[in-house]
Amino acid sequence: MGSPEGRFHFAIDRGGTFTDVFAQCPGGQVRVLKLLSEDPANYADAPTEGIRRILEQEAGMLLPRDRPLDSSHIASIRMGTTVATNALLERKGERVALLVTRGFRDLLHIGTQARGDLFDLTVPMPEVLYEEVLEVDERVVLHRGEAGTGTPVKGRTGDLLDVQQPVDLGTLRGKLEGLLSRGIRSLAVVLMHSYTWAQHEQQVGALARELGFSHVSLSSEAMPMVRIVPRGHTACADAYLTPAIQRYVQGFRRGFQGQLKDVQVLFMRSDGGLAPMDAFGGSRAVLSGPAGGVVGYSATTYQQEGGQPVIGFDMGGTSTDVSRYAGEFEHVFEATTAGVTLQAPQLDINTVAAGGGSRLFFRSGLFVVGPESAGAHPGPACYRKGGPVTVTDANLVLGRLLPASFPCIFGPGEDQPLSPEASRKALEAVATEVNSFLTNGPCPASPLSLEEVAMGFVRVANEAMCRPIRALTQARGHDPSAHVLACFGGAGGQHACAIARALGMDTVHIHRHSGLLSALGLALADVVHEAQEPCSLLYAPETFMQLDQRLSRLEEQCVDALQAQGFPRSQISTESFLHLRYRGTDCALMVSAHQHPATARSPRAGDFGAAFVERYMREFGFVIPERPVVVDDVRVRGTGRSGLHLEDAPKAQTGPPRVDKMTQCYFEGGYQETPVYLLGELGYGHKLHGPCLIIDSNSTILVEPGCQAEVTETGDIRISVGAEVPGTMGTQLDPIQLSIFSHRFMSIAEQMGRILQRTAISTNIKERLDFSCALFGPDGGLVSNAPHIPVHLGAMQETVQFQIQHLGADLHPGDVLLSNHPSAGGSHLPDLTVITPVFWPGQTRPVFYVASRGHHADIGGITPGSMPPHSTTLQQEGAVFLSFKLVQGGVFQEEAVTEALRAPGKVPNCSGTRNLHDNLSDLRAQVAANQKGIQLVGELIGQYGLDVVQAYMGHIQANAELAVRDMLRAFGTSRQARGLPLEVSSEDHMDDGSPIRLRVQINLSQGSAVFDFSGTGPEVFGNLNAPRAITLSALIYCLRCLVGRDIPLNQGCLAPVRVVIPQGSILDPSPEAAVVGGNVLTSQRVVDVILGAFGACAASQGCMNNVTLGNAHMGYYETVAGGAGAGPSWHGRSGVHSHMTNTRITDPEILESRYPVILRRFELRRGSGGRGRFRGGDGVTRELVFREEALLSVLTERRAFRPYGLHGGEPGARGLNLLIRKNGRTVNLGGKTSVTVYPGDVFCLHTPGGGGYGDPEDPAPPPGSPPQAPAFPEHGSVYEYRRAQEAV
Repeated sequence: MGSPEGRFHFAIDRGGTFTDVFAQCPGGQVRVLKLLSEDPANYADAPTEGIRRILEQEAGMLLPRDRPLDSSHIASIRMGTTVATNALLERKGERVALLVTRGFRDLLHIGTQARGDLFDLTVPMPEVLYEEVLEVDERVVLHRGEAGTGTPVKGRTGDLLDVQQPVDLGTLRGKLEGLLSRGIRSLAVVLMHSYTWAQHEQQVGALARELGFSHVSLSSEAMPMVRIVPRGHTACADAYLTPAIQRYVQGFRRGFQGQLKDVQVLFMRSDGGLAPMDAFGGSRAVLSGPAGGVVGYSATTYQQEGGQPVIGFDMGGTSTDVSRYAGEFEHVFEATTAGVTLQAPQLDINTVAAGGGSRLFFRSGLFVVGPESAGAHPGPACYRKGGPVTVTDANLVLGRLLPASFPCIFGPGEDQPLSPEASRKALEAVATEVNSFLTNGPCPASPLSLEEVAMGFVRVANEAMCRPIRALTQARGHDPSAHVLACFGGAGGQHACAIARALGMDTVHIHRHSGLLSALGLALADVVHEAQEPCSLLYAPETFMQLDQRLSRLEEQCVDALQAQGFPRSQISTESFLHLRYRGTDCALMVSAHQHPATARSPRAGDFGAAFVERYMREFGFVIPERPVVVDDVRVRGTGRSGLHLEDAPKAQTGPPRVDKMTQCYFEGGYQETPVYLLGELGYGHKLHGPCLIIDSNSTILVEPGCQAEVTETGDIRISVGAEVPGTMGTQLDPIQLSIFSHRFMSIAEQMGRILQRTAISTNIKERLDFSCALFGPDGGLVSNAPHIPVHLGAMQETVQFQIQHLGADLHPGDVLLSNHPSAGGSHLPDLTVITPVFWPGQTRPVFYVASRGHHADIGGITPGSMPPHSTTLQQEGAVFLSFKLVQGGVFQEEAVTEALRAPGKVPNCSGTRNLHDNLSDLRAQVAANQKGIQLVGELIGQYGLDVVQAYMGHIQANAELAVRDMLRAFGTSRQARGLPLEVSSEDHMDDGSPIRLRVQINLSQGSAVFDFSGTGPEVFGNLNAPRAITLSALIYCLRCLVGRDIPLNQGCLAPVRVVIPQGSILDPSPEAAVVGGNVLTSQRVVDVILGAFGACAASQGCMNNVTLGNAHMGYYETVAGGAGAGPSWHGRSGVHSHMTNTRITDPEILESRYPVILRRFELRRGSGGRGRFRGGDGVTRELVFREEALLSVLTERRAFRPYGLHGGEPGARGLNLLIRKNGRTVNLGGKTSVTVYPGDVFCLHTPGGGGYGDPEDPAPPPGSPPQAPAFPEHGSVYEYRRAQEAV
């Protein structure tokens, strides 16, 4: 991208708030410019305006805004843009229709069936991108050799398939013409198994184009990977976004004379490579903006820091992007943006909602930063447009930003400087709230100054940004402190030293163009072309030749495509990848062999097997050498080298740096005299001691006290971060420290979970993430719990407190306990809880406890999977541990625990564990996770002291208590104001008639309540009995839903509540009672009863619809979605899991490829939601056709009693389980049964709908503006992991 022909080269990053322009001028010098992305009063398009200004200033010509620009002086334009992301966020794409295989019309609405926010009763879910659906009469299934299926066809994966029904193009033609008549011109075509056999999609696509559709996106072309749900979303995003992107591109072109005909125009894609303007579209454009920054620091910081791994920290106006680079780009191949899961290669950029524009709140004694943002309009308070108080305002109040260094582009006329007065005024309002709480709250304390409040918010924002960095590095087995922090983005320089210090990093690298590094990255980026196809071969010597042939073919495609763009072969390089996993697991890794050259026992393209084993070991801590490895996909990435070379480095300096001015900056302990330096005046060799500010026109760098900055040879700033000077801190409540400890305690539980997931071996823990890790105080009270699996909430606390009481003084260093018994706080037997007491020098009793609870797939009992539908005693459900020392004196008791796991085999008709190896491996992983928790809390105690850490464990519990008391008071006050009593009650029934009764008495003055379940039915002869811990988990879940905002979920939630549960009832059964159904079914009824008492919403489906299928060589278990209950202002969501479960469902294509079934229908059960002013959500209909003999078991509820409606709303429809025999005989299976099924039989599951709310004759209010998705949704592998954890 040099400039021999004397023309300009532009690289432009159009972000959410600012647009950054980086220009290399004909003489080689660099010009940079920053302007607002949206400024409709002054210009129509920010990138065009940036080019206009630079051409005007540098070429000395007048270029009026109202005329197309002369492009003869421009050689190239490279652009990263948020156009695609914004269209997705704001749902402003093209009108789209979805064409999908018959029986799957609602598949993308149902998606994974997991809800996004566990505790939001309205169940907000992103709306689908299409407005109409056409079902296509066609069906292809994987060949299994059944008689009479005809000649199979061969797919591109190598799999054989049966074409059960060819496409009915005649019927489809009329339906497509109808779509055209209604103005729909863009289609997404998504047919089952098209990733391997695309002919049906191609036939549909050809017909649609012949009829005149302007855009047709075939899922088999958009991303040919197995799993129809994410592939379908990707095709829809492509059809929805590509026309909008192309419209933007055409509009951009029209701003130039000749429409940029002789100018090379390239756009950045999500994978970090550039693509020509015409090939830029849809699903690969959503990370176009942030990708430039990753390319920028990978090409600069990584090289200059000698190849030390780098964490990228890009803090902008609305959000912060965190990423990692250690010699190669880290890609993910499936990620969710604005609620749409896309299958497309994209850089693993983790977006958190904490940027300069993040809003500041004080809620129930906690300092809260974000996720709400001020955006570009109106912006922070200091922008002079009436905006709210933000992180930027806090930095301005602290003197860390200087108004004089910002251009005068603020205020209504875009001609005023930043306003510190507006920042102070806005922050004073929050400070008043803080000080009112401090002086009148539960622990009276001295008020805080305005600067102390501002400092508090900055520290809390820093801690919020450290959490994803810890998660991103430790998830892959890396130590955060071994990285360099590459800081960029306009707001990052003010926070870099504090972030690095908190993570133990000793170096911060800030590029001299850090304020526009994303734009610089575009200038340095290469043009990329990728080719990928699915595969289903084993990775074995007999397939190496086929793999090499496929890789060679894809490499040829990439080289041809890049040569067609003008790259000589000498500038083109390719890299081959295989997407590998162990057979029987879902943890596939996309591996390159570039560091593992070919051997005699590998493909010619490289030793992918060695690369896979090395990376699997690093990420997960073990390998499975006896397990075959499967190739899921074959991929080649072709790169055309094209980046520019920068030659504007500053010269070496001999004299001391010139201080531009002195200013006052606030740090811990007060204001300090702080010199200000201008970056442009600094040269190689200059050293600056903190505190100081380094300023240029695009960013402000704060060098904190104890840190030293130096200017590198290339003119960048390298900061050596000094160790934090430990301050003295008391045990008295400090709301700032409380907010920070809240993050730290949660971070400990999260990091424990990462270790458990990495080192566990079973599918349940490693892939389904069915586990929880938690931290407890010295009394066994819950302090923090991650993730928030509803049925685990608070239940582990009962387990820990039982052990404290049971063992008394018999707890010693080196002991680790194992328990799963319902009377000892267990939920059901497969959930094994491992507890480690933690001792501290000088203390005789444990100072805190850590625990991890994991769902083991089998621990013995009468049926495989330890989830029997007909158990009547606890012994039939598997191995029982009341209080077992798993580790004693530091020694793992393998022999004793093996004996206990095999013990159920002594019970008639029962077996011991059927998977001892996985049990032992997972128990060791749980012990290791606890050990990580102990190490992290030990570091916290080392930093603050034992008394302070224990005091804050108490303070964080008190904070949760305060939030629940506020909620109970508000509920009681509202009832009192309407003349209603302070006692509410509710009753519902299990299908066997067992009543669940609840009476709640509110004490208004104390903000407390008694939850009395007296009158609930007795223990049942069956497994619907729910241990006491289940009821407490359901209660914490309901209290959190009723509070309605994020609060710490710990023991404090239950402090204002007294719970009365009659002994011997179905909610507190005898120690030998069977309980497996209580965990998955009765828990849901308890929630319905509590929410019904509060009138919060109508009943949801009240069932998890447990379905198990098995024979001698396979076993499968699923839970199925239904309808959610309507509420006072919302319709219930259809086809979603509710309340105490949130399990994802297996993708239809994975289901059919791994198990002997065909999924014939999976769609909404229309009309099953209860009528009401607000209608209940619909359940689903799911039909499975069996291809082998197997045992089908169902464990379901709401087949007799319907989910109730509220305030005149009608109940939802009952569920129904039907078996349709091959001969046509239809049988109602009832709610709980096991039955043998044969090839050709069909299981038809109709799940319950949700109840309606309000009188159906009372018209619902007209819909207001649709709820907007947040402007900066979280993104990246850390977010995906948390979503997966909460979908259990």
